[in-house]
Amino acid sequence: MTHPRVNPSFRLEDQGISGVTAHYNLLEPQLVEAALKNGEGTLGLGGAFLVTTGDKTGRSPKDKHVVRSPAVEDSIWWENNRPMDPAAFDRLYDDMIAHLAGREVYVQDLYAGADPAQRLDVRLVTELAWHSLFIRHLLRRPKADELAGFAPEFTVINVPSFKADPERHGCRSSTVVALNFERKLILIGGTGYAGENKKSVFTLLNYILPERGIMPMHCSANHALGAPDEAAVFFGLSGTGKTTLSQDPSRTLIGDDEHGWSDSGIFNFEGGCYAKTINLSAEAEPEIHATTTRFGTVIENMVYDPDTLVLDFNDSSITENMRCAYPLEAISNASADSLGGPPKNIIMLTSDAYGVMPPISRLTPAQAMYHFLSGFTSKTPGTEDGVVEPQPTFSTCFGAPFMPRRPEVYGKLLQEKIAESGATCWLVNTGWTGGPFGIGRRMPIKATRALLAAALDGSLKNVEFRRDPNFGFDVPVSVPGVEDRLLDPRQTWADPTAYDAQAKKLVQMFSNNFEQYVDKVDGDVKAAAIG
Repeated sequence: MTHPRVNPSFRLEDQGISGVTAHYNLLEPQLVEAALKNGEGTLGLGGAFLVTTGDKTGRSPKDKHVVRSPAVEDSIWWENNRPMDPAAFDRLYDDMIAHLAGREVYVQDLYAGADPAQRLDVRLVTELAWHSLFIRHLLRRPKADELAGFAPEFTVINVPSFKADPERHGCRSSTVVALNFERKLILIGGTGYAGENKKSVFTLLNYILPERGIMPMHCSANHALGAPDEAAVFFGLSGTGKTTLSQDPSRTLIGDDEHGWSDSGIFNFEGGCYAKTINLSAEAEPEIHATTTRFGTVIENMVYDPDTLVLDFNDSSITENMRCAYPLEAISNASADSLGGPPKNIIMLTSDAYGVMPPISRLTPAQAMYHFLSGFTSKTPGTEDGVVEPQPTFSTCFGAPFMPRRPEVYGKLLQEKIAESGATCWLVNTGWTGGPFGIGRRMPIKATRALLAAALDGSLKNVEFRRDPNFGFDVPVSVPGVEDRLLDPRQTWADPTAYDAQAKKLVQMFSNNFEQYVDKVDGDVKAAAIG
């Protein structure tokens, strides 16, 4: 039995978009074929699709706008989200649709969310066939018989060749990402970077789900083999080990980047992964490496040999942010349904280049909200011109660019979820020990894995803890398989007084950053504040 590729009552013309040739819900081989015909990229080894994205090789957060309509006026975190006038958005939409006249577009009707009770139906309309392939990997694909009745709640229109006019369209530059919650539209123009597609949907979910009592999270997640109720989530900014530590062969991967936490448990928003490939090795991460020669995998901004098509994982001349996009089923230990119970453990990852924080600490719910709102990690010397000592990075909720609502909305919701579930919260430092960057050494990955294993199997709850005098959280005194002195960072420094000075400095940084939240959080969180 054949099924229609699209709801006959919900074609583009039914949405007021006419004058284009629309290809609905093409499969991966058809999209690869179309992208090759259009000259959008190159067919790589194994059938991977190799593309470059032009001058935009990463997200453009400064060009992201939210339409300032009465319906959302009081609920948007305007200090973090650039406003756009509704009339300017209307002009942007009209001009973008006119720009598409006579062109081919590729439409994917997809689910955002693995839980059928909570998912959002979204339509992606893209100028590029490979963008359609990308988002087909990254979101969740309806079954063929579900497409006949599919009616999207929100539509994303992405036209890289369209250049916005800041004066006419009320935006910052020729690149624009504009979210209109009232018209249920997201417009993306002037950038070929595919990540804007997935993060625009994530931003959408970050606005919608809190009203339903669902916590949206920028985190990876896994659960014990054969035990979905033994779930854990891993919050963390880039470079903290979020992907590496969650993709544990002894556990089942739920997802690597975006999840929701409802009353029934956690669920992946996505249907695929978008992994960084710089310095990726077959030895360290064999399954992710194997996807780079898998049919349909999108390889973005990687250098390759034009004769042999062999990828160069060490050449960052295009960008350090080179990536591959593939469906979850490419990973052998990925969950079939991308669902888990309420997490028993919540891991917050940080890379402390000051060498001050212990390798693992237990947090109270109030402390967890404090560190969630802080979102701390650190830049290291040499990463940017002029960086001569570690620099703190505070990205609230471990994902400030994707947060339409105020941070304390997400913090309060997380605190409530922790209280309901009784989850144990841990702060894990994958950064430096024995001194700051340049003097100390990176935290041994073997020790981090041993501590995480003890946290996840429950045995860490039974060891003796001490109260850290600088940060106030509980730190284990001794854990089997881990050197005792590693658990007390002060002991790893050659000069303990230098450690004390460095700790005092970092505590003050936390305190200064948290001042913006002091009048918006409850008394227990204020009491948990550092400094």
